[in-house]
Amino acid sequence: MGGIDAVIGSFGYGAVVLVLCVVVFVHELGHYLVARWCGVRVETFSIGFGRELFGWTDGHGTRWKFSLLPLGGYVKMFGEHSLPNEGGEPAEMTPDQKAVSFSHKTLAQRSAVVAAGPMANFVFAIVVYAAMLATVGEPKQQDFLEAGIGGVVEGSAAAEAGFQAGDRFLKIDDAEIADFSDLRDAVTQSEGRELQVTVDRDGAVMQIPVTPREVVVDQPDGASASVYQLGVRGPGPVYEPVNAVEILWKAPAQTWQRTEEILVSLGELVIGNRGADELGGPILIAVMSNEFAQYGFVALVMFTAFISINLGLINLFPIPVLDGGHLLFYAIEAVRGKPLGERAQEYSLRIGLALLLSLMIFVTVNDLIRLTL
Repeated sequence: MGGIDAVIGSFGYGAVVLVLCVVVFVHELGHYLVARWCGVRVETFSIGFGRELFGWTDGHGTRWKFSLLPLGGYVKMFGEHSLPNEGGEPAEMTPDQKAVSFSHKTLAQRSAVVAAGPMANFVFAIVVYAAMLATVGEPKQQDFLEAGIGGVVEGSAAAEAGFQAGDRFLKIDDAEIADFSDLRDAVTQSEGRELQVTVDRDGAVMQIPVTPREVVVDQPDGASASVYQLGVRGPGPVYEPVNAVEILWKAPAQTWQRTEEILVSLGELVIGNRGADELGGPILIAVMSNEFAQYGFVALVMFTAFISINLGLINLFPIPVLDGGHLLFYAIEAVRGKPLGERAQEYSLRIGLALLLSLMIFVTVNDLIRLTL
């Protein structure tokens, strides 16, 4: 898989476009497929917003297109919104139009179409995890991390000293290094003095002098601390094969575990155990996509599955404008026996849009501050 990893690693920040396009396509494809299954005419399937860059129209009259801003997407269905005439009243539809109109479908059908987008994101994550388990395997549980170099941080002390990925630590000064914890202890206790590091590089033993650098890192309690680092990453996990029966439950279990982690993090934000400055937006996704791309194909694919879970979960929140908000409207309609009034829906959508825009501005500012720091 080395050739694929090299190509993926060369994507740089283009990886974010790939990640976003994939998860958005999956989400909108869920809406599209269930809409077609329910007999709704789909007019537009767009990846991105704004001006169309290129596209085509299929035999069913659906315009498939890629638009300028790849920060989302949408499926436009016929009759999704009321068609006002000049007098302000809903326009009359012919029987043929009603047959393919979203607004004339049953409550169950409309709910299924709306829920299909987030559900597609979860199904996609399960499929990705299943594929990775079948082809790559499962990370093996290790009591310690072997003292090898999986990667060297650009511009770090290790990079300037000439360390390379694949080097294996043998000694630091006269102390033997058995695992990564030994390495970390030796570097931490160096207090910034030069170390004589003995490494094994493809069977050749060599000594490399290096001086750890003092860096400031964030602690779990939110405080900061100064530590000494070389700037090396440990080797990647060791994978072991998984049989087909295990995959059937491990792939959904991994998806649920990631979902649970996101929900727990959001809960901690709400009760104040986490700071709101930890929230990230498109810029953070771009940075992380680039970082995961550097680790290769498997890492980027797993990150894409994680973003897909995020997108599916967020869209289920009962906020007007999001899929969860529409499902909330349908739940109220089911209880009342009729839809909410147009004015109530309009005000709710405006409030939801304002909340969403405010959140986008907030997380973008957070991202910019994080990059500056």
